[in-house]
Amino acid sequence: MVRRPVAWIVAVVLFAEAFGFAALNWFLGEVVHRQKMSLAGLDSNVMSTSSKAGGVLFGLYFALCGLVALLVALRGRRPAGIGRILLISAAVVHGLLGAFAWGLVGWTAFLFMVVVLGLIVLLLMTYDRAEDQPVDAGTQDGPRDAGGPAGAPGPAGEGKGAGDGHPFGGSPAGPAPLTPPAEPSTP
Repeated sequence: MVRRPVAWIVAVVLFAEAFGFAALNWFLGEVVHRQKMSLAGLDSNVMSTSSKAGGVLFGLYFALCGLVALLVALRGRRPAGIGRILLISAAVVHGLLGAFAWGLVGWTAFLFMVVVLGLIVLLLMTYDRAEDQPVDAGTQDGPRDAGGPAGAPGPAGEGKGAGDGHPFGGSPAGPAPLTPPAEPSTP
């Protein structure tokens, strides 16, 4: 319900940040290059080139994260694998940038970074594994278990409960009853 709009918002914000971050660093690189500024004896051309390269790399990174969010919005599925790792790293980067922004820029930049951090975390937390599975997985490919003992391979070569969308096995109706642990054997 709220997941796709959040994914669209995150995608738009990350694409805007990618462009803004790359443009800002490119502009700062040009300022350093034209004014022949130097910091601790560094060559101004090296500083200018590094600023531009850093801006382009971070811009591409944020654009890639925005692409992951866009794919999440289009597909309606949670991010997985490298996409999930990219979004987690983007959340960490926004947390760090927010901490630096508080001291260097002010509370409004901090607030923006925290809002983006919250949106990315919301995007990551609203897509859980159970939503990716069909409602009745047994009817699509035939029955999941062959009626053998627990852990016996089913038609797909999987053990009972393995890969059926439930993290601890069992059925959608509820988990299998648990047996209590054995009594300790020490006197």
